[in-house]
Amino acid sequence: MSNSKGLGRGIDALFQDFSALEDVDVHKEQVLEISLEDLRPNPYQPRKIFDEKGLKELAHSIQQSGVFQPIIVRKSKIKGYEIIAGERRFRASKLAGKETIPAIIRDFEEEAMMQVAVLENLQREDLSPLEEAEAYDMLMKNLNLTQVELSERLGKSRPYIANYLRLLSLPTEVKELVQEEQLSMGQARTLLGLKKPEQIILLAKRAVKDNLTVRQLEKLVTEYNTFDHKQPKKVSKKLAPKPIYIRESEERLMDKFGTQVAIHEKEGKGKIEIEYVSSDDLTRILDLLQLSFDEDE
Repeated sequence: MSNSKGLGRGIDALFQDFSALEDVDVHKEQVLEISLEDLRPNPYQPRKIFDEKGLKELAHSIQQSGVFQPIIVRKSKIKGYEIIAGERRFRASKLAGKETIPAIIRDFEEEAMMQVAVLENLQREDLSPLEEAEAYDMLMKNLNLTQVELSERLGKSRPYIANYLRLLSLPTEVKELVQEEQLSMGQARTLLGLKKPEQIILLAKRAVKDNLTVRQLEKLVTEYNTFDHKQPKKVSKKLAPKPIYIRESEERLMDKFGTQVAIHEKEGKGKIEIEYVSSDDLTRILDLLQLSFDEDE
């Protein structure tokens, strides 16, 4: 394959380069004390969330014994230095109240910065599913790679990368549940099988609330899709927008029951429609209604 696109080197070479970043011989390389104020994170760092407890523990260690392993940086084209490897040590040093940190300056091009930012975290399994998906997306866009080319560069299968990239199409609210580890990647992937995108948020909330397994969620997705398929197609007609209080009431009811709810009002009267997709789903809703009655007594 031509080197005009992509990283131009194999995965073995990339991992060797990354291993070399952490395998520093302080006797052969010049270690400098660099002000923390002159440092900024790798702009291609895919990890957005750092474990606060782990950082505090590392900060305590640094207060007691200092930083054993120098971080790796490059000179910034704007000002100061950019961190190539060692952002946790950098953050922990700031928490520890340090003013400087030992560092080694190396020359790295933009492509190498992207590579290291992703490989460092993939090798240590530090990324959440969404962060990993965003890292693949970033590499593909910035280096003009296809999924096949990226899979060859990283040693991952194309379906593996494709499954992660699909997570990026989830609604923002569901992405937050994945990022907060309330939804697993398996659950998130299952939700993507829904034919109606508007049902994804509802079923995601229900999965969290009812602590559904992936298998249970798969069954529900199948029921939802089958139920929608059986619905007769109605002739579309323009309806007047519902008042805000009606829409808010629908949303509250949908959050409670984990399914579609519609309120129809006319001349001060109306009806509430609660959708269910199977007899089990109906039983679940009736149990919720009975629970509400019992609480009111």
